[in-house]
Amino acid sequence: MSSNNANKNTPNSADTHNANGWFSRFLASVEWLGNLLPHPITLFASLAVFIVILSGILGYFDVSVMDPRPVGASGREADGIIEVISLLNADGLRQIVTGLVTNFTGFAPLGTVLVALLGVSLAEHSGLLSTIMRSMVMNASPRMVTLVIVFAGIISNTASELGYVVMIPLAAMIFHSLGRHPIAGLAAAFAGVSAGYSANLFIGTVDPLLAGFTQSAAQILDPEYLVSAEVNWYFMIVSTFLIAGLGAFVTEKIVEPRLGKYDPSEATIDLAKQEIGKVTALEIKGMKWAGVTFVALLGLLALTVVPADGVLRNPQTGLVAGSPFLKGIVVYIFVTFAIPGFVYGKITGSMKNDRDVIEAMSKSMSSMGLYIVLVFFAAQFVAFFKWTNLGTVLAVKGAAFLQATGFDGPEVFVLFILMCGLVNLSLGSASAQWAITAPIFVPMLMLVGYSPEVIQAAYRIGDSVTNIITPMMSYFGLILAIGVKYKKDLGIGTLIATMLPYTMIFTVGWIILFYLWVFVFALPVGPGAPTFYKP
Repeated sequence: MSSNNANKNTPNSADTHNANGWFSRFLASVEWLGNLLPHPITLFASLAVFIVILSGILGYFDVSVMDPRPVGASGREADGIIEVISLLNADGLRQIVTGLVTNFTGFAPLGTVLVALLGVSLAEHSGLLSTIMRSMVMNASPRMVTLVIVFAGIISNTASELGYVVMIPLAAMIFHSLGRHPIAGLAAAFAGVSAGYSANLFIGTVDPLLAGFTQSAAQILDPEYLVSAEVNWYFMIVSTFLIAGLGAFVTEKIVEPRLGKYDPSEATIDLAKQEIGKVTALEIKGMKWAGVTFVALLGLLALTVVPADGVLRNPQTGLVAGSPFLKGIVVYIFVTFAIPGFVYGKITGSMKNDRDVIEAMSKSMSSMGLYIVLVFFAAQFVAFFKWTNLGTVLAVKGAAFLQATGFDGPEVFVLFILMCGLVNLSLGSASAQWAITAPIFVPMLMLVGYSPEVIQAAYRIGDSVTNIITPMMSYFGLILAIGVKYKKDLGIGTLIATMLPYTMIFTVGWIILFYLWVFVFALPVGPGAPTFYKP
């Protein structure tokens, strides 16, 4: 009797085996498609060359469209014609040679991401972020532990590596210590960290990164359009609680019952040695003083933005887009992470002097080498796309197609979100995917009346929800390695099958929130972010 019950409760039953077989075949297709793509850096370099060649061909045939912008709009030609400009000639070569360096150094996401990361690096290397995550989870009541784990995973996205390296293994250990299945804990944290990637209460390094790509894409159509890091903040704050609640629901009602009772003999490690490091008295003291410092910094900030004559307010519009505060939001990300991080390190002894600060920043910068190389080639691709007018031509023709088919209403975002999620299966980098797709879809959807800020919010949904079911995501192998410690026969298909319910529920729930937020209640997705675009 007990043997039969065990078979029914374990994921090795016939039904689960068949499901894993289906997911394994699905994954094999995804892997095959993903393997057809080169490295993102090679992809951007190839696309930049392709743009040059394509512009030469289309320019030779005088491909053009009518400019949809009103007469007198900035950048509009007198004859109202937008032609594809060839870079495959002498003028094009001169423009490429003289613009190669400035394309890179002037690329919007580069400086903002690096400055934000310098501040986050101090909070991370001092141990402050790790202590906050552990104290959140370990102090939660047993009834609330699942919700807190998913929530903490989402918050850890502010410093993305922290969630994968610290939060996910910690969640597996916590679930095992409570007599629950450790893979369920791993899945809950993984869902929060990765499927809830774009949700957060705070502005992190991903916000200026995506905003930079969105701004470059929007300026294809409107050269003066600006997109700031905080433009999706309101929507992402509410999304944090939605994803935390849905993640806890899926874990407790779908994933954990399917996994059944955990069999310790399946582990490949000595579970007796799996102890969670408790937060020490010294760490608590450091965290408290870091909190006091954070509040003090907020108080100083309030003096510059709350009074009507605050030095960081816009005299005409206050704190909405265009104010010095929002234009310089990355500075406040840097300060509010760096100073509390150093205070924590000073109290706990993890940082003693300026050398430790410099070392922490240097370590973070050294890890950004690949990103910097990627940005160089991505910047060239984006610049070439803009110079040739290919983005505008594609946008005008795509918008005309949407209008001709009558598919330019709010329902267009369902397909857009699903398409972003599908592309994410094979191109797991959020920055790489948006750098490629933004120059096409941002101007196209702007032409049918939607703002770049709303388009970016929709993209972030699609980009997030499929992170947990694609091996193309850079940390997927790490998650699999952590899971094998607790279940020796855990395969990629099993992990995909475990995570797929989160993707499905998150996708549906997030799309419903998006539609209610944008089209029913007409709420701004962020400070000063319009819903509709008006040239």
